[in-house]
Amino acid sequence: MLRTRLCDVLGVELPVIGAPYGPYEQVELAAAVCGAGALGSLGTAVRPLADLRRQWARMRELTDRPFAVNHTLRPLNEEAFRATLEERPAAISFHLGVPGDLVARAHDAGIRWIQQVMDVRQAEQAVRAGADVIVAQGGEAGGQGGEVATMVLVPQVVDIAGDIPVVAAGGIADGRGLAAALALGAQGVALGTRLLASVEMNIAEEWKHRIVAAEARDTIKLAHSDRFMPPFSRPDAYGFPRSLRTPFLEEAEEHPERVRPDEAAPRIVEAMLGGRGHEFLPFTGQSAALVHDILPAAEIVRGIVEEAETVLRRAADACTRGAPR
Repeated sequence: MLRTRLCDVLGVELPVIGAPYGPYEQVELAAAVCGAGALGSLGTAVRPLADLRRQWARMRELTDRPFAVNHTLRPLNEEAFRATLEERPAAISFHLGVPGDLVARAHDAGIRWIQQVMDVRQAEQAVRAGADVIVAQGGEAGGQGGEVATMVLVPQVVDIAGDIPVVAAGGIADGRGLAAALALGAQGVALGTRLLASVEMNIAEEWKHRIVAAEARDTIKLAHSDRFMPPFSRPDAYGFPRSLRTPFLEEAEEHPERVRPDEAAPRIVEAMLGGRGHEFLPFTGQSAALVHDILPAAEIVRGIVEEAETVLRRAADACTRGAPR
């Protein structure tokens, strides 16, 4: 099986990270990703601490393999972060800003830090902060992200990162994407949209089937998300969601002035925690165009790695056959 230095840093067998999904129930998915030999992740956004503790305990029951707990600056829940440090997962992943002070606290607790970045400036900050892994997330990605394309961002981050393993994210849903990421200098990939359409992911089946049916242009970048998303905790944080279309989002983008933040934000949070988040904000990346079925997570992860190995062998053979004698 394909192995890179990322595997050694994170203590996993395969160079794949399963993305976290904010407030959604994702323990079974994360455990299945870990069981496949990759790194599973759990989100924390807007979840009460009691729910998070229950999820972490369930995760420990399902797997003894390394996993990550994710936090963001939209907003940062300090109580949940402190509890994560006490829980001591293998890694904390972070997005929407590079908080050097939190990196130091995680390292003091013996926890690896996976920093997701959306541009070169953030990559430089991540290096200075001492991140153990840097995820270069392209604008194709679902959820909250930036605008620079994965193909452009990854090699820039690789050049900046030095010995820190770089992981490519955004637009990756098959082995060709993993092979391309390795060719760009990355040490692995993070899968988001592809694993949303997995058997274990606990979201509405309607959302999964919309992903399978979607084309790349069916996802939209939301310019007016500040009208209904939680606020950022720090002034230098930023991110713009990418989602499948819904009547709510189309109205919010066309007439943002009609969206009242004091009403919309609590309504969306309530829907997410109640399993109806897809009615408002079904985060999905452009790689939905590459997703054609709903499969068990382990089959997805292993299939992507096996396909990447085949693609890399074929590319090497093609270069050998084409070389002058």
